[in-house]
Amino acid sequence: MAQTNQQALYALVYEIVLQIPAGRVATYGQIAQLLGLPRHARHVGFALSRLDPDSRVPWHRVVNFQGKTHPRHAGRTSFQKECLAAEGVVFNQSGNVSLKTYQWCPHSQ
Repeated sequence: MAQTNQQALYALVYEIVLQIPAGRVATYGQIAQLLGLPRHARHVGFALSRLDPDSRVPWHRVVNFQGKTHPRHAGRTSFQKECLAAEGVVFNQSGNVSLKTYQWCPHSQ
């Protein structure tokens, strides 16, 4: 992917993630689908991994298709869970988010 196209894609990913309200989550695949790029969830993950640590983009609200958190950097899984818990998200016994309960539905707002 050319650098300018990559930067444009990342900007679109960030724009969507900024819309996820506190207390809700979206999946990498869901964001890719909203971008019109189904099956490109990894690109969403790459974009989020490039964020500066002090970014205002709420990357912690993005989980995998099973509701599992994923570390941006080694040891960051607990940080992501702490951020979500502070927003009222509850984790099940397996440590996952219930997508049925917490998944963001952008078209139903």
